[in-house]
Amino acid sequence: MAMKKKYILVVNPISGDVDKSEILLKTMAFADEFNVEIIVYETTGKEDEAAIKQLYKVHKPDRILIAGGDGTIKMVGEALEKQDVIFGILPAGSANGLSVDLNLPITLEETLAVAFHNHFMEMDMISINGKKSLHLSDLGLNAELVKNYENGTTRGKLGYALQIVTTLSELEEPFLAKIITNEVTVECEARMIVIANSNKYGTGVTINPGGVMNDGKFEIVILKNLDLLVFGKIITGNMPINSEDVEIISTVKATITTELPVSFQIDGEYIGQETHLDIKILPAQMKVAIP
Repeated sequence: MAMKKKYILVVNPISGDVDKSEILLKTMAFADEFNVEIIVYETTGKEDEAAIKQLYKVHKPDRILIAGGDGTIKMVGEALEKQDVIFGILPAGSANGLSVDLNLPITLEETLAVAFHNHFMEMDMISINGKKSLHLSDLGLNAELVKNYENGTTRGKLGYALQIVTTLSELEEPFLAKIITNEVTVECEARMIVIANSNKYGTGVTINPGGVMNDGKFEIVILKNLDLLVFGKIITGNMPINSEDVEIISTVKATITTELPVSFQIDGEYIGQETHLDIKILPAQMKVAIP
């Protein structure tokens, strides 16, 4: 009889206010079909990286499955960044931007099929002040939105919608920024500067139309004017890329400095206010199962 493969399933029990029992049941059923033993680890928010590293050392799994949002995927990816292992993603967070960018299917059965099969991408990551970003980080308006969302009580898309109103009503003046890359130096006023490894936010909004997650580059998207009209266009998926209000720079390394501290977020997690970002691409960092 063939030896059973081992997969570790990392579950964030509180991400996205989604009950994970269905994910567990269906994953176990899939595992039986594929002759796979599942070792389940539930995150607690304390020492998770150390615990996952230890589990990996003990079990030497063939694959890591992750049931959670972008924050959970990032944490597991960082914990196991030195291991040659494929990650299968089961989106279950309030922010699932990475799964949108990877074109993962909608239904759990279809995502499980992708997670268990052998087609994968060697995905880049971005290092920002030594922290890892999988897909989208930004300075300015959206980071304010993320901060307000984290401080709010309503989760999911409704929570984001409510905080958009709050964030726009508290809108401050644009900030002054200087961006230096190998190719260009740009000094500008901006409402928002996005550091993008991919195309879309978890809401499905395209912010970086030319983004590719395994091309060894990242994009800096400068949104100079975000009045209600431009912001409305972006939210409804009509990114005004040919407009004077938007500039996109593709590069492998950059520094961004701002005159005053500006709100900053990485992959849907509010980091705080920053005045200086050192950014570089980390090519082919993570093997991720894709359709």
